[in-house]
Amino acid sequence: MRLSELASAGRRPALSLSIELPGGELRLLSLLRVLPGQRYVGEAEWQGRRVLAKLLVGARAARQHARELDGARLLREQGLDTPELLAEGLVAGEGGWLLFEFLAAAVSLGSVWQAVAEQPPLSAAQQALLGEALGAIGRLHARGLWQDDLHLDNLLRCRERLYLIDGGGIRAQLAGQPLARAQALQNLGVFFAQLPAELEPFIDRLLPAYLQANPAHALDASDLREPIAAVRRWRLRDYLKKLGRDCTLFSVQRSRDDLRIVRRDQAEALLPLLEQADAAIGAGVALKQGGSATVARVELAGRPVVIKRYNIKGLGHWLKRCWRPSRAWHSWVEGNRLEFLGIATPRPLAMRESRRFGLRGRAWLITEHAGGEDILRRFARDGSRLPPENELQALERLFAALCRERIAHGDLKGTNLLWQDGRWALIDLDAMHQHRCPRRFARAYAKDRARFLRNWPADSALYRLLDQRLPQVPGTCPE
Repeated sequence: MRLSELASAGRRPALSLSIELPGGELRLLSLLRVLPGQRYVGEAEWQGRRVLAKLLVGARAARQHARELDGARLLREQGLDTPELLAEGLVAGEGGWLLFEFLAAAVSLGSVWQAVAEQPPLSAAQQALLGEALGAIGRLHARGLWQDDLHLDNLLRCRERLYLIDGGGIRAQLAGQPLARAQALQNLGVFFAQLPAELEPFIDRLLPAYLQANPAHALDASDLREPIAAVRRWRLRDYLKKLGRDCTLFSVQRSRDDLRIVRRDQAEALLPLLEQADAAIGAGVALKQGGSATVARVELAGRPVVIKRYNIKGLGHWLKRCWRPSRAWHSWVEGNRLEFLGIATPRPLAMRESRRFGLRGRAWLITEHAGGEDILRRFARDGSRLPPENELQALERLFAALCRERIAHGDLKGTNLLWQDGRWALIDLDAMHQHRCPRRFARAYAKDRARFLRNWPADSALYRLLDQRLPQVPGTCPE
């Protein structure tokens, strides 16, 4: 295959794949990242050795090749650890390529983080890992460079060394001189914004690892507050825009009569289930059978998932709903929002809207099944028994996260909070809303808090304890 033919190879070209390059044949063995028609990155064989191949095709190939090449050279010239560039080239009308040494024993810090992410905030393992990352970032900044796509997956640990990768994101201010303070803060904001928000109170304990490698500027957590907040807002907006767009994460099929959105990595199993959603609900275990919604647990390839069908009760109900985003779409967006923000909820997997001449009718939502007990079963219904401290602390963290993100659930009855894997997970997100206005959020949160407390008698010991421990927004009080 010629390099230019990759531009039409789609998202999943058949492997292995032989590519003709001027320096010999490249055999592509696996793909690590694909941007269809533009970029293919994976493990390959070239001249008898394993390499990491970046193949760039399409109209932007020349520009992308130049950026990748400049970034790789900058890292090398400044003495920073990065995989060796073995070969590169660009042919007009064909595309570009960069072949790097393949670090066979390498593991990304992103994958290492996944193993410790559920530990209490800034556990010893988390602090060691983040300190290692911040040391590498400090060395990068000390040499006048930064990476505009800075995250843990762009740091590879191999044989006790930490390698910087992805030269396409490397930028230089004045190579060899420490990065200016403003640019260093902005880049650190990018890094910290991708970590759980629960870690923000511990930034001052993490910064010494950075300052040891780059002592050019005196920095503390207060300097990073606004850069982190700005990047968090941008990342959330960018992610939410992808929820209805065919992209790497999601497969979208849209027509006048139907809208189907599925997580791409599970599309093969979920699309047939969406097609036969009503039959699957009928054959599954009923969890709720109401006029406005029907919920069932079904088996999908040996694992349980939940299908929720949003019903249309009649012509009047349809007239109210047909022109608005469906409740399935709203729950799809809010479930993904919570997951992105690190607030526990069953993972949304797929959604579907039936349409007639573009007007919405019934809709379906598929999520992972949360098998935990609801809070009314975990805590005594009469409020006479106090729950374990770890469950109370988890509840405090949940409410603190809702306050931090200005999220109101809208229906905090006890059956909508489930205990799962040491966390409280929110379900039934039909009425959830993230507020921009602090005053409106304060009112909505006060209602949420009051509704939650009403799950138990007002004169019970549990009610009084929760009323003391759950955070309040200043200027509000339980109703």
